[in-house]
Amino acid sequence: MDLFLQQTVNAFALGGTYALLALGLAVVFSIMGLINFAHGELMTISGYVLMYCGLAGLPFAISVALAISAAVVAAVLMERIAFRPVRNASGATMLVTSFAVAMILQVLFQNLISARSQAVLLPQFLSDSIRFGGLIIGINKIGAIVTTVVMLIFLDWFMKHQKAGIAMRASAEDFSVARLMGIRANTVIAGAFALSGLLAGVAAVLWVSQRASVDPLMGFTPVLKAFIAAILGGLGSLRGAVAGGFLLGAIEIYLAAFLPQELQEFRDPIGLCLVVIVLLFRPNGLIPSAALKAEKV
Repeated sequence: MDLFLQQTVNAFALGGTYALLALGLAVVFSIMGLINFAHGELMTISGYVLMYCGLAGLPFAISVALAISAAVVAAVLMERIAFRPVRNASGATMLVTSFAVAMILQVLFQNLISARSQAVLLPQFLSDSIRFGGLIIGINKIGAIVTTVVMLIFLDWFMKHQKAGIAMRASAEDFSVARLMGIRANTVIAGAFALSGLLAGVAAVLWVSQRASVDPLMGFTPVLKAFIAAILGGLGSLRGAVAGGFLLGAIEIYLAAFLPQELQEFRDPIGLCLVVIVLLFRPNGLIPSAALKAEKV
């Protein structure tokens, strides 16, 4: 029982990171219809800022704030420089643009910083653990869970009670009508990218705090998993992105913990098979977007 509870905590910590990343993808997709595969590079930018702040001896709280701010600024610049000029092009053009931006940033990281993994200096307390009965929970795991809950509460409040959030929700429902009501497209889309950058920056801090390293491809795997989580939850659905992130995190952790040793090498394929089984019964995702009208045939 203690092992199950221990792994459940780990599942919440990992699932929370996937949920934040999936939310960042879902926010942009719900408004623009774009899956931004350069979203992972926002994570990498935050990771490198965190690394350099540590080398400079800045307090960890200031380092975290600068790392998250860097992701927000990078996301807004990415939208302005790369995506705004092709906004009215086909979905395929925007998708190729997102891959191009991701590859360009990866090459820049490799050539201007290092192709190898770099250590990130973290406070000692992140390596400590707390014992609850028979459970030993790392401070970084507790921090990840608490941070995820706080971010989800903040996002819910922002979307329901702030003018910018309400404008994003309206644009996600029907962008054309929202523009007729006076909502400015550039402002809403830039805000969506800024929000996705915020979520990517927070996710990057959580990711780095548990691994203490950063490399040019750091964001690739988490964002690929977040994309799967977004589809699992319902592409374009914010609540679905959260549900998909936590479910995918639980699948990965429980398979790693309870799958027989001889089957561990097949853990990822088995996990994807479970995702496919869920989608067979819920083809539009766990909590499908109201704007998605796809049907199983």
